[in-house]
Amino acid sequence: MLRYFKGSLAFTALCLALGAWLGWSITGSIAGTLGILWIVVVLGVLEVSLSFDNAVVNATVLRDMSPRWQRRFLTWGIVIAVFGMRIVFPLVIVAVAARLGPVEAVRLAATDPVSYERIITGAHAGISGFGGAFLAMVGLSFFLDADKDTHWIGMVERPFAGLSRISGLAIAIVLLALFGLSRAIPAAEAMTFLTAGLFGLVAYVAVQAVGAVMGGDDDAPAEGAGAAAGRAAAGARSGLAAFLYLEVLDASFSFDGVIGAFALSNNLFVIALGLGIGAMFVRSMTVMLVDRGTLTEYRFLEHGAFYAIIALAAIMLISVRVEVPETVTGLIGAALIGAAFLASVRANRRDLPLEDATAVGPSGERLPA
Repeated sequence: MLRYFKGSLAFTALCLALGAWLGWSITGSIAGTLGILWIVVVLGVLEVSLSFDNAVVNATVLRDMSPRWQRRFLTWGIVIAVFGMRIVFPLVIVAVAARLGPVEAVRLAATDPVSYERIITGAHAGISGFGGAFLAMVGLSFFLDADKDTHWIGMVERPFAGLSRISGLAIAIVLLALFGLSRAIPAAEAMTFLTAGLFGLVAYVAVQAVGAVMGGDDDAPAEGAGAAAGRAAAGARSGLAAFLYLEVLDASFSFDGVIGAFALSNNLFVIALGLGIGAMFVRSMTVMLVDRGTLTEYRFLEHGAFYAIIALAAIMLISVRVEVPETVTGLIGAALIGAAFLASVRANRRDLPLEDATAVGPSGERLPA
């Protein structure tokens, strides 16, 4: 198992070294530097604990990608996750909200972290609308699937699978949720919330469209060198589409983490280091889940992750009206995935013949005879 986390551990060491340098630069004392390092570590742990459902969902996409694109997700993807979502994205929010240029936004983050934090938290309505709408579409689309024949909670999932023949039902549900919540908040925030939610829907549709366009080539030759080249090109396109989908999904998952991190620090770079460590471990867990076939072995684990996504989407949407602590969000996700894991263990034991019951390990895995 350690081999999956070698890169994450090396990345953690690098981030802690940068954190120590940053802490000394800011405080000029050993105590202050240790305080900064402690915040970096806590943020990393929180990001991992709150994002296990992200790892499971990522694994459902990553398992169908080629090894090359899996490596790119772990390398290029972490650059996008750390620098794109943890540094560039908050700066873009500040630049747009305060009508600043890129240089001024960076200067504000470096020299006036209090104002920077105020602007970021003031943009909560837009972030909740976009992230909540996108994640709601991801979760609903999993259950509104006519081809889905494995159900964890049958009384809920079977009717949803049957409703999949109603075109655009998921979009209608999300639009109604956005409209209803917008009526419960001030008019100025309501317009921001609705607009961001619509862009979240558009982002989901756009990612699906990219996947459909890049997913294959029906006109490729069936045999010969041309067929091999066609399959390679189609594989590259589908790999890129899945990569883009994973990055947008990761962005939506990270919104609440970026905002919640301000409870510990308002320094952009401290937050980026801590959340970056967590993002790297989430990617390592994703690859481990794929390589070890965990989603196949524990059949309901994927269901638990998508229930957690719907719960996170609902929390993000209602947080525009009611503040929900990140701890509650993490506990709900962990409880759903834990319950799905236990249900998978019970199902595995039920499927074994009576004489083979002893061949099941304590975690439900099948042991060699």
